[in-house]
Amino acid sequence: MSIERHPPPFSPHPEERRSCASKDVPSGSGASGSILRDAIPKGLAPQGEGLDHARGRQRETFVAIEAARYGYGTGPAIVDDVDWTIPCGAFHGLVGRSGSGKTTLLKLAAGLLQPEAGRVRIDGALLSGPGPRIGFVFQQPTLLDWLSVADNVLLPISLKRRPRSEDRDRAQTLLELVGLGALAHRHPGQLSGGQQSRVAVARALVAEPDLLLLDEPFAALDALTREELQDDLLALCALKATTVLFVTHDIGEAVYLSDRVAIMAAGRLHHALDVALPRPRRREMRYEQPFNALCRELRQAMDEAS
Repeated sequence: MSIERHPPPFSPHPEERRSCASKDVPSGSGASGSILRDAIPKGLAPQGEGLDHARGRQRETFVAIEAARYGYGTGPAIVDDVDWTIPCGAFHGLVGRSGSGKTTLLKLAAGLLQPEAGRVRIDGALLSGPGPRIGFVFQQPTLLDWLSVADNVLLPISLKRRPRSEDRDRAQTLLELVGLGALAHRHPGQLSGGQQSRVAVARALVAEPDLLLLDEPFAALDALTREELQDDLLALCALKATTVLFVTHDIGEAVYLSDRVAIMAAGRLHHALDVALPRPRRREMRYEQPFNALCRELRQAMDEAS
């Protein structure tokens, strides 16, 4: 009797797996002014044009959502005939009101849900379920209280096998990069909300995914902490040129983080905007005319789509 062995969802042969990071361009921080900036080694410092090439100009499609539809029962579709592509290493934002279908679309991109119609492709392969190349950050940190900070970061690896020394080294490095290296042995209840969110981001990146999906991870935080975490997220994703889809209600957050932003309403994408702001992003941009003009355009498009 022969046994058919099925490969993990969309995971190509290791030799065929492509990375969105450019081997010729050292990835750097996507933002200035964060605690990460001083922690990143000099060889990984902000590169400006190099990062722009690795993330903004590299046009090879990595995520392809093709005529995707999803609904519950006989009611209107929550995601209705959505087409969207994300190039390797790009950071895309998705903005919309509550109930617009953003989170459902994110779950389709993660393989947590399967579309009723259409398809999702990752790196050219059909997505049939969650896989190791995708990291997900939920609205709440969802840390396990009985585990240490370090063990929470290692959880995606621990669920598959016993963490090795190199896994623990990687987890510690991520914690140091987000300013929590000295807190690795604490438990979640001993951390602030912002610190817990940093742990959640580190956990999503510990397995070095090629695609990172985030569902309003900073919405519950105060404005200053949220800005710091936005800078940290850009810097962490720039280190490996990680491809990102970020869901948020906050127009300013979407513009600050993203290369391209789409507006979702009633299950459909109604507007897409290229964010022609230089990288690394600077906090001062938030008060300048180009940034505010982009925010105004998105707000007007949201009102028209409602």
